[in-house]
Amino acid sequence: MELKINQQTKKFNAESLSVQSLLDLEIPQKQNGIAVAVNNTVVPKTKWNEFFVHETDDILIISATQGG
Repeated sequence: MELKINQQTKKFNAESLSVQSLLDLEIPQKQNGIAVAVNNTVVPKTKWNEFFVHETDDILIISATQGG
């Protein structure tokens, strides 16, 4: 499966991935304080386990930061 994550194309050896599975692969150490959008639609954290990404989806993962 080929996905575009934060403007970079990445390939995964999986036929299907939930948002949560994708995050477990991409950023297993830090999943608090992040937001995920798939094809410009925000996916609520409560839906990460049941929302599946598809080939060529455009995914944005952003982290909250402190400061001003």
